Amino acid sequence: MKTSNFGAELAHFHQNYLSKFYSNTKAVMVLSIMATLYFAIFGGVFAVTGEFTRIGGEILELFGMDLSSYSYYQKQNLNGTMLTRVDGVMIIGLIIGCLLAASVANKVYFRKIASKTRFFQALIGGILAGFGARLAWGCNLANFFTGLPYFSLHTWVFAIFMCLGVAAAILVLKIKIFAPRYEMIKTNTPQLKIDKNLEQKNKIILFLSVIAFFVFFAYLASNDTKNLPTALIFGVIFGWLVQKGQICFTSCFRDLFLFKRYSFSLALFVSMLVASIFVFALLNKGGYNAKVLEISLGLCTGAFIFGFGIVFAGGCECGFLYRAVEGQTHFIVVGIGNIIGTMLIALNYDLLPKWFLSGEKIKLSGYSGLGINIALFLISIALILFYARRKNEN
Repeated sequence: MKTSNFGAELAHFHQNYLSKFYSNTKAVMVLSIMATLYFAIFGGVFAVTGEFTRIGGEILELFGMDLSSYSYYQKQNLNGTMLTRVDGVMIIGLIIGCLLAASVANKVYFRKIASKTRFFQALIGGILAGFGARLAWGCNLANFFTGLPYFSLHTWVFAIFMCLGVAAAILVLKIKIFAPRYEMIKTNTPQLKIDKNLEQKNKIILFLSVIAFFVFFAYLASNDTKNLPTALIFGVIFGWLVQKGQICFTSCFRDLFLFKRYSFSLALFVSMLVASIFVFALLNKGGYNAKVLEISLGLCTGAFIFGFGIVFAGGCECGFLYRAVEGQTHFIVVGIGNIIGTMLIALNYDLLPKWFLSGEKIKLSGYSGLGINIALFLISIALILFYARRKNEN
């Protein structure tokens, strides 16, 4: 009679599902499905910079600033707090999910910024990313990953100009001053030991993260008016997938352009194509509204600045969040810069000319819109494969 080795099975489960990173191609597909379910429940998209804008506004109000005359903050709606807004609760869940995923694998530990140049890149890149995202009224989550499947032509325009910004930043980063510097350290051990008590510290972080989730969930459940406990659960799942899959849309395009790695970008567009079919069914059902923005010079400029900023900083909203949670101070600075960038655009938005901000709203409606959207996805997939094959042949 065979007896199961529970300890060995548990160790195998921990190693394969808790410690190891997931395939980012599989993780992004699951994330796309979860984002579609999120839309089905809340009628909104998986996004973070809108809430960063509100946080920036609340910081300014904390220092006594009256924001009632700034139209951007009025449109963004500063009512409530991060604990009472769906987006805010989702982001808290996202952070908890990243912490859970990183600490269970002993990945949370302090890492300082490599150099003054890298600090400059983190801060300026973060500011540009935050500024550009909010000038375009959305980052690569709201206007790209969860945006493209929602049948507004502005998201495709955003994607094109974001990619142009990514390409421009890649060229700038080839300048010698921005080249990474490596320090050779002589050691007799196979690998450097980061911290003798790393495992113990991560266990404590894991325990506190679990406690934080259950306490916050109980608080939300007892005061729920907007299905906030569900938003928290979605946020945790998003955070877990983002950290385990190391999902960063910056690296997705950077790797495609620089290293001819196309599996992530291919999976990304395939997952969005599938999501668009489910979203179309929801929109046809009624009761749901897709986010449709004007196609304007402001949108194009914002998308370009955003694409440049995320590459210059080294990470997008997903990328810097999970890396900051892991203890990488570079990306904490990126996050601070992001919030500063949202402040700068919100405080100066009313100074921008109307011709720069105004444009035409174009919604890809009905079955013809679905056909156009699917055709655009198929063209994008074909271009990725063509570009990768051409690069490999060269």
